[in-house]
Amino acid sequence: MNPVLLKSGSKNSAHLIINGKSVGEKDVHAYYRDIKTLQPIVKEAFLRLKEEYDCIVAEGAGSPVELNLMDKDLSNIYVASEFNTKIILIADIERGGVFASIYGVYKLLPKKLRDNVIGVIVNKFRGDITLFDEGRIIIEKKFGIKALGVVPYKPFNLGFEDSQSIMNYVQDTSRAKIKVGVIKLQHISNFTDFEPLVADKEVALSFISNTAEASACDLIVLPGSKRVVDDLAWLRERGFEKILTSKKHKIVAICGGYEMMFERILDPECVESELQEVKGFGRIKSDVLFSKEKIVKKGCYYLFGDMIEGYEIHNGVAKKRVVKKKNLYATFVHGIFESDEFRYKLFSKIDENYAGYNFKEYKAKAIEEFAEHVEQHVDVDFIIDFLHNLDPESSSG
Repeated sequence: MNPVLLKSGSKNSAHLIINGKSVGEKDVHAYYRDIKTLQPIVKEAFLRLKEEYDCIVAEGAGSPVELNLMDKDLSNIYVASEFNTKIILIADIERGGVFASIYGVYKLLPKKLRDNVIGVIVNKFRGDITLFDEGRIIIEKKFGIKALGVVPYKPFNLGFEDSQSIMNYVQDTSRAKIKVGVIKLQHISNFTDFEPLVADKEVALSFISNTAEASACDLIVLPGSKRVVDDLAWLRERGFEKILTSKKHKIVAICGGYEMMFERILDPECVESELQEVKGFGRIKSDVLFSKEKIVKKGCYYLFGDMIEGYEIHNGVAKKRVVKKKNLYATFVHGIFESDEFRYKLFSKIDENYAGYNFKEYKAKAIEEFAEHVEQHVDVDFIIDFLHNLDPESSSG
């Protein structure tokens, strides 16, 4: 979904993906050297969205004031400067140092961008919120920045972006009947695959990294990977091969995990690594071939006896996108756990008392409740009024 995406590569390099298409591997120096060639791609994406929407929320990435990299910053400085966007600073109080963070970022912004700051939101506050009343006064009186709100911490088990965010999930396991272990690969990807499991009150979900934890699980999930060959080697080093090749353990293998289940992974063009042939776990008696052209699509798929909405994003090519063998459910398709029918069929085989739940209803309710939570603690009316009062000729975001 990103116009410019960096995917983990080897050592100091990364795969550069533009508008969903891989353009090869670049080391960090080459990426920054050629940064100006990527700016028109970001600009085109922004202008295309601007034609369709009244307001664009351009979420930044990392710190916007890394002084040695500001002229090479695409997601923060370039977007804000090129489109004269209005800026809201979000300060995470959970890690401490919130005043230094707010003051430092604000003062280190170029003056043009500093003048575009609407205000600051303090995020993830724990405890008695009135304790921060003086903090608001400090931000407004001493820093000269509008305090738009202080948002108390509230678990939100949706929209996981990376391995760090998903490790912060909060789950009620008091009524759990089934233990599910997701193997925490070093390059684990597509974290939203596990949201329906986190939300399921009948499932106790854990991210596992050794075989002892795996043996205690009713179901093992071998997830997607940004570096399939490297994670395959890591699994072997950790002793997972015996479990993953056993027909006794119920296993769901998704995308990169699916590719590991083949007899061989063939990569003649070195799309992912310098190894052109790697031995897989061999549960599927066939080969998977890495192609330079990435398959990127979504739709409704017939999988494991049900029609399931999902999506594909992989370089691997195989004869089938799904394989069902004894205790093995394997597919290229992401999003399978969002299917209430699939989850019920799978988990009721583990525990006949499994009742299941409606994930779409849960998701809609969770988003609505979280939006209300934010709205309750942030001066949204001030932000909207501010944007309405902008000069019609100026850009906003």
